[in-house]
Amino acid sequence: MKKLKFNVFGREVLIERQSNSWATFYQGNEGKRRSAGISIPSEISEKDLAQYLADICHEWASERYPAVELINTK
Repeated sequence: MKKLKFNVFGREVLIERQSNSWATFYQGNEGKRRSAGISIPSEISEKDLAQYLADICHEWASERYPAVELINTK
């Protein structure tokens, strides 16, 4: 299972590829996860995730957090 972590305009979002779909989570410091409520179509490729997140979450942008950035992959 592919896992990617993004900083989406200041919010850390964990994204997992599960079979043919994407799942999004917020992960707490203790390791617990809850749904991030971000729906990503299955046809979005891994390389297009950052742009897709920027497009649908642009309301979260601020002067301090102006971009979506990949933090790490597993």
